[in-house]
Amino acid sequence: MMRVFFLSLSLLTAGPMAAADPGCDPGRDEKSCMVQAIWEAAAGFPANKRDRLKPLFLNTVALSGDTALLADWEGRLGSEAAPPPEYPDYVRERAEAELREADWNRFLQRAQAGLPPFNIGRPELMAAGARLAPDAATRQRIVDVMFALAGPPQPGARPLENFERGDFGHVLSELAMESCDLATFDRAVQLTVEPDGLRYAFWRARITGGAGALAGRVRETGGREDTRHVREALEGYGAILARGYCPA
Repeated sequence: MMRVFFLSLSLLTAGPMAAADPGCDPGRDEKSCMVQAIWEAAAGFPANKRDRLKPLFLNTVALSGDTALLADWEGRLGSEAAPPPEYPDYVRERAEAELREADWNRFLQRAQAGLPPFNIGRPELMAAGARLAPDAATRQRIVDVMFALAGPPQPGARPLENFERGDFGHVLSELAMESCDLATFDRAVQLTVEPDGLRYAFWRARITGGAGALAGRVRETGGREDTRHVREALEGYGAILARGYCPA
């Protein structure tokens, strides 16, 4: 009986500690901890898949501006960060060209009607317009029209039933993350194909703080056959490394 008692006690004591993931403490070195967690999630991939991830991983670490951290990982992986060439931003250029020919009212009218150039890539083109807006009021007008064009969320709908809604949700979520607008982010992410996706969890954490709590989720998603979850973690946390957290 006493042996059973102590066995039960040890299970009660050790179980939660074994199961709990400590996450990454922002009070210590969240950056080092989080990038370690992301690479651990890639540990189960075949070598060729890890090799294809190395440039993206190291380029993401480079966004931190921490030269010591980058050098450490370059040494570990036997590779160097090599940011891709800076290609022209064709979407921004299209938005700028449209605005040279028309004012903001016409920009929005043509967008709503889906007239060229808005007949292709309308969500991305309107998002480029929002970033070019001269003031907060104009930017908000564009965002409001984007939400109107996307329509309400449709839980359970197949992605191809309205692919543009998902595209609007994605770019609106990114705009809200950039501007630290939590209410707009939570509204926009519901329009996306995968509102609970890891990328969006990191983007939301940029606004709310405490991305380190996602380390356990990153590690738990390791071991899958595809690398999408690791790429989403890199894209999501990369926004925090590049921009920092939003002001409290």
